[in-house]
Amino acid sequence: MKYYIVQAYSGFENKVKASLQERIRNNAMDQYFGEILVPSENVTATRGGKQRLESRKFYPGYVFVQMEMNDTTWHMVKDTPKVTGFLGDQNPTPVPQKEVDTIKRQIEGTGIAPRPKVNFEVNDQVKVVDGAFANFTGVVEDVRPERQKIKVLVTIFGRPTAVELGYNQVEKITA
Repeated sequence: MKYYIVQAYSGFENKVKASLQERIRNNAMDQYFGEILVPSENVTATRGGKQRLESRKFYPGYVFVQMEMNDTTWHMVKDTPKVTGFLGDQNPTPVPQKEVDTIKRQIEGTGIAPRPKVNFEVNDQVKVVDGAFANFTGVVEDVRPERQKIKVLVTIFGRPTAVELGYNQVEKITA
């Protein structure tokens, strides 16, 4: 069995996975299908000063299906609700096993610590939402993603001061 990429409506990847699993069970075609993957990771997002844990998909709109490709299985997947087709449509190309292994490692590696949803860059405007400098605004001077820390230049008593803060202590200001 090889992995194939199925195109689904964006935001409906998990529903496609559930529908496909149900159709496989109902038609007793378990021997032709293996794993169905919706590669995603947990990320922390800050909204309104509160942190929330969210699931973010690596490949929005795509589902990876391990299957034995033949006319019957092709039609079963293609006729699943919210599926627009295979990547490669009439002649789907299998995903190389090396790439599937990389995706699986990405999925497994994200279970350790949720990553922040926002990526900061130098010169981004941010607002401090937590800590001693709450409600201050500043400019990002340095980013350390491996430590999830940024150095922010805030103005205190009319003088710019560099402060090191965690990703969860600031919010990006969007223009």
